[in-house]
Amino acid sequence: MKNADGRIGLGKGNMDATMTPTIRVEIYNQTYNIRSDGDSEYITQLAEFVDNRMREISSGTLTVDSLKVAILAALHIADELHRLKRLHEQADSQLASRSAECAEMLDRLLKVRNNVEQQNTNSHSIALT
Repeated sequence: MKNADGRIGLGKGNMDATMTPTIRVEIYNQTYNIRSDGDSEYITQLAEFVDNRMREISSGTLTVDSLKVAILAALHIADELHRLKRLHEQADSQLASRSAECAEMLDRLLKVRNNVEQQNTNSHSIALT
């Protein structure tokens, strides 16, 4: 079931459990019932992702302990998440910098345009004395 902060969870004894759909998934030869009011296809894809990552790790290590494989998979997934967060932050920073540069250029162009228009208006004025 989704927690108060919107995450998916495995849980028992929650009063809303009867109203929340249960999705059955298999991860590393274990079946899990996941309660979530989110998209069941998305939950299934997440489970497949975790299952694939665990299988990749187990094929590259000598350990058969599923808990250790799960922890290694979690570390790999956490590493990937943090790398992507850093890339996202760098892209945001670059976008903010470029946006500020564009705003400054636009301000300069508008000032030049206003000065030219003002000069044209002043040079065309005719006065009677």
